[in-house]
Amino acid sequence: MTNTIAAERPDSADAMQLIAELEAELEPLYARESRHGYSVEQLLRENVAFFVARLGGAAAGCGGVQVCSSEYGEVKRMYVRPEFRRFGLGVLMLNRLEQHARGQGVALLRLETGIYQTQAIALYERCGFKRIEPFGHYRDDPVSAFYEKRIIG
Repeated sequence: MTNTIAAERPDSADAMQLIAELEAELEPLYARESRHGYSVEQLLRENVAFFVARLGGAAAGCGGVQVCSSEYGEVKRMYVRPEFRRFGLGVLMLNRLEQHARGQGVALLRLETGIYQTQAIALYERCGFKRIEPFGHYRDDPVSAFYEKRIIG
């Protein structure tokens, strides 16, 4: 099966469905104040570059990157549908997000994820992300984990 990752508006039907599935997965695990993902409206308002991964034409996952400053970009709304996990789409999506951020002159990628997202954490660590303290507007939260990866220099 052919896989592709292409820029797509977060308010497209497939993107909104993927974001809704991500929220449904996170909602029972984390209190509202510990879920930091942007809504579709916030993704658009904050000008997050958003991408949809397709496997055999089916929407399989998504991810975005927000350029926060010349210092760093933040990975947003990274998700792969359960039935498409273990096909390498997470690595491909992270590579695409890194490529976009590098093209914007960003030297670091950062992210926040929940501690119960063990598959995601394993993916980030395999891809070279290192655990850090909270950054930007984030504060210490016992169910949040923060990571960064140098992508330039």
